[in-house]
Amino acid sequence: MDTLTGRISNRIKKIRERLELSQEDLAKRMGISRVAVSQIENGRRKICTEELIKLSRIFNVTTNILLNLDEDIEVVFEKSKKQKVEKKNEIRISVPQKNIEKFKEVLLYILGKVGSKPNVGESVLYKLLYFIDFNYYEKYEEQLIGATYIKNHYGPTPKEFVKIAEEMQGKDLVKIQDEYFQYPQTKYIPLRDPDLSKLSTKEQRVIDDVLNILSDMNAKKISEYSHNDVPWMTTEEGDIIDYESVFYRTAFYSMREYSEEEDI
Repeated sequence: MDTLTGRISNRIKKIRERLELSQEDLAKRMGISRVAVSQIENGRRKICTEELIKLSRIFNVTTNILLNLDEDIEVVFEKSKKQKVEKKNEIRISVPQKNIEKFKEVLLYILGKVGSKPNVGESVLYKLLYFIDFNYYEKYEEQLIGATYIKNHYGPTPKEFVKIAEEMQGKDLVKIQDEYFQYPQTKYIPLRDPDLSKLSTKEQRVIDDVLNILSDMNAKKISEYSHNDVPWMTTEEGDIIDYESVFYRTAFYSMREYSEEEDI
């Protein structure tokens, strides 16, 4: 969409997705129908000033930021409800502390299970987290970690990973630079066991299933594997991969079992 209305519509959609709000959630908060939200995001309905103000309050940004189409969106972690935004010309997405804690425990769980394998470096971890998150969402229609995955040439990349790993450095894990078949590799060594009280039985089951199937793949192989998954294939380079796209997966990747009657 090249028109100003189209670019604003696309901006609203991207911010909503980065905040992990469904169209239904946004519609309820705005006091309009889900169809109206869809029309706004598709550029088929112009947004009025009153609605723009409502969106700025829902997204916790100024209307100037909503209309500034050249600014990037930054992820920041919530430390408290009184945390202040330091830069006025950036869209800052707050990641709830509970999501950060779940991310940490899942990462430590993965590292404890397969982190010592020579092939499991940072790039492989990215793909393991992606399949854990998207497989769980497809199977149970709810978030496990709920990380934000960006499509790039090497496959899905969790936007929050680097900052969370930095926060864990020295306390929960150690980051080391290594080599794998003469290629540089970033590895993570856990310093503690995961808190299993933070992970339900079904969450652990999905994680284990992904690790059993994919953790022996090297970075190149698991990257190629991710490139054939519908969520990655249907996303533009550099954009956020939509969780809802898991419901269009091919049978080979799908976590759901469909009966023959459902296929008729």
